[in-house]
Amino acid sequence: MTALGRIDQLLDAPLVAALDRLDITSRRPLQGTRKGERRSRRRGQGMEFADFRPYAPGDDLRFVDWNIYGRIERLFLRIFLEEEDLSLVVAVDESASMGFGTPSKFDVARRIAMALGYVGLVNQHRVTLAGLRGDRAERLEGLRGRRKASEAANWLLGREPGGALDFAAAVRDMASSRQGRGIAVIASDFLCDQGLDAGLQALRVRGWDTFVLQVLAPEDLSPGAHGIVGDLRLVDSELSTEVEVTVSEALLRDHRRRLEAHNANLRDLCTRLGARHLAIDTTADLPRLMMESLRRGGLLR
Repeated sequence: MTALGRIDQLLDAPLVAALDRLDITSRRPLQGTRKGERRSRRRGQGMEFADFRPYAPGDDLRFVDWNIYGRIERLFLRIFLEEEDLSLVVAVDESASMGFGTPSKFDVARRIAMALGYVGLVNQHRVTLAGLRGDRAERLEGLRGRRKASEAANWLLGREPGGALDFAAAVRDMASSRQGRGIAVIASDFLCDQGLDAGLQALRVRGWDTFVLQVLAPEDLSPGAHGIVGDLRLVDSELSTEVEVTVSEALLRDHRRRLEAHNANLRDLCTRLGARHLAIDTTADLPRLMMESLRRGGLLR
């Protein structure tokens, strides 16, 4: 079950200090709708110097080159390469299976979503958080700037896992969002047999640069080592169906083989569709994950 109840449990001070040095990066050229932190070839008020032009009434005095004024007593503005904003959507699987594990996969996914959202906010990107539930993507949209971090955190803290997920339908709903092209990150256990291809394909055809973060608990990987042995009645957390089984060593080996095959198929699917895949253990150290794994994976820089 979920254990997060406070903002500092989502994002503590040491992690904030580390995240302040990072930014989101994309492999694809992106066209934003407002000035942000993505460099374009248009001239405007970005960060890379391009040229000078004479000052005109109403221009921002912050961009006046006072050294030139001191030499020739004429006002000139520094102009820069304009930068375009990046649209970042971070989606968390809210199906019941995400409540499994200690810590739960859902809590870990929410912490990752908050960390990535924070990086996007402090770098002035457009950030949307989404919860994939049923056949819909419930969104918190239009976030920009550090001051929106508490709003994002409170929204995530208010979410709970439950029910089943129609992955293809929910991701299509997310992909159709009028946020422009950008980066889509999905944090899920991806333990479903249907809809993965169609859902990820929907992101691809709409031009999203997609990251698949597969969050798995040790209980998923090695159930026998966590007390799931012997004669048991298992209940499907999403469909509420029951089955009586004897969890033997042979059954555990079969489970491991099937899980490895499923994960390999997911990785192959991501490769085929141009998405990037990263497997995440819920016991992983989050600062190290952000500073090392996600940087190596090309999501952060």
